[in-house]
Amino acid sequence: MSRYWSEFPHYGQPDTAELKRKSAASQKAARARGKTLEPVIIQGRTIAHTWWGKAWCDNLERYADYESRLGRGKRYVRNGSVIDLKIQKGKILARVQGTRKTPYKVEIHISPLSEERCQEILARCGRKLENLEALVNGDFPDEMKELFQEKGGLFPEPREISFICSCPDWALMCKHVAAALYGVGARLDENPLLFFELRGLDVGRFIDVAIENRVEAMLANAGRKSGRVMDDEAAEHLFGVL
Repeated sequence: MSRYWSEFPHYGQPDTAELKRKSAASQKAARARGKTLEPVIIQGRTIAHTWWGKAWCDNLERYADYESRLGRGKRYVRNGSVIDLKIQKGKILARVQGTRKTPYKVEIHISPLSEERCQEILARCGRKLENLEALVNGDFPDEMKELFQEKGGLFPEPREISFICSCPDWALMCKHVAAALYGVGARLDENPLLFFELRGLDVGRFIDVAIENRVEAMLANAGRKSGRVMDDEAAEHLFGVL
């Protein structure tokens, strides 16, 4: 007797070896056509190592909206399925290998920071932001790191992230999009300045304005007498100076 449910094919998840084989084949075919790919290569299980890379991944994992698909995304990026990833102003373009022979096309848009929000962040940076080298290396005070990652900071919130994938998955976020987003974390390890490109910020201008704001604040307070400076009467009383 025929069974009703057996008439439908079962779609399973490809194993790591199959994904790697298909990824290698897709990259070889692209090179044969003269296309230049920028694959995400993960060594070991840790996706990101620097502060910027880890902060990007941590930010993704803060949001329950993405929780159900992030695990699969990690698996895909670790096994080399993100065969191409390019970061542009407000946009991430990726090719992610899946079950099909042809890689899926992923496009992710990140809303730019508003002028008002950017100015607020710069004002709160104050004297904490010293130079470009410190910013790129993530070598700045913990309170400033919290400023960047908190709600309303530099890192995008779910409402600022929109995406589309050519795969047939009906989920809000498919594993291919999740893999591409994790791939951004790995890419920021190589070049943290791409974060500012993605957010539509000129990093040099960002530093200059932060320093200008600090100088303006110092000049504004230049004429005010500090409570830490003794007047003549106090000095005479303390030291016996006439």
